[in-house]
Amino acid sequence: MVNKKGYNRITMILAFIAIYFVWGTTYLANLFGLESMEPFVLSSLRYLVAGLLLLTWVIGKRLIWPDLYGIKVLSVSGVLMLVGGSGLVVFAEQYINSGYAAVVVASEPFWFVLLDKKHWKFYFNNRNILVGLFSGFSGIVLFSYFSPESGIAGTADKLVGTTILLVSAVLWVVGTLYANKRMRTGTSNITNSAIQLLAAGTFSALIAFCLGEWNRFTVHDISLKAWSGLIFLIFMGSMVAYMAFTWLVTIQPPAVVSTHTYVNPMVAVFIGWLIADERIVPHQIYAFVLVLGGVLLTQIERKISLNPNQIKEIT
Repeated sequence: MVNKKGYNRITMILAFIAIYFVWGTTYLANLFGLESMEPFVLSSLRYLVAGLLLLTWVIGKRLIWPDLYGIKVLSVSGVLMLVGGSGLVVFAEQYINSGYAAVVVASEPFWFVLLDKKHWKFYFNNRNILVGLFSGFSGIVLFSYFSPESGIAGTADKLVGTTILLVSAVLWVVGTLYANKRMRTGTSNITNSAIQLLAAGTFSALIAFCLGEWNRFTVHDISLKAWSGLIFLIFMGSMVAYMAFTWLVTIQPPAVVSTHTYVNPMVAVFIGWLIADERIVPHQIYAFVLVLGGVLLTQIERKISLNPNQIKEIT
């Protein structure tokens, strides 16, 4: 079923499933990769391989390339989102645990609301959006609070980790809005994603070099578990979920798309329980329901209270 804007509603649902659930499984894949690879080495390999695979597809299909301005926009946004956002999250987990990290990363939709001035009228006049954001964030806080492994190593580590994660959340939002406002139409999402991934992979490799991570990297020392984590991150994290995200922000308000940050930690903990025997307590299930309720509120009847001019403005 294709709507008035020309995109298939089933495709949109599958894209949301990808950013909600597939991205959630990358938490465990990151841990697998970090077993014998350092953060920015892992990120650079993930992004470069995914970008090169997409580039091969673009060349083979002879897809249209953006102009130099478009390449600049995509490169900048790719570095901001994938290195400043995802890369810093992995780096920050050296200082704080994943439960606490989930709380900070879940602030991303609020940064969208605060920084996405273009859609302020829509956000602040839609009760479902506001209540949904508050409900989702409250749920993720409670979920992390009740986590059996929610302790922080120390005040100094907590401060460093929190600061890095807040910076990463802001950079992800800034990168998304930067591309959303400046990117011209006419090129495919595959082409755009390939450029972003290659830019992020190159920048991650440079950071890894500056930090001395490449000096400590030896292919023979990489475990099978780490390789499996990297392969999953390349194909599912970057080539499926990330492309779904970059497409969704072109057809949905960014703050709505960013609700994936509420579900991802839940999925991560569930996968950890299923595969790595991590504990889940009953109170976390109640918090999960609160999170899902918040997500649904941001999606259901989004345009019910808007007049035609407002609808045109946000789409």
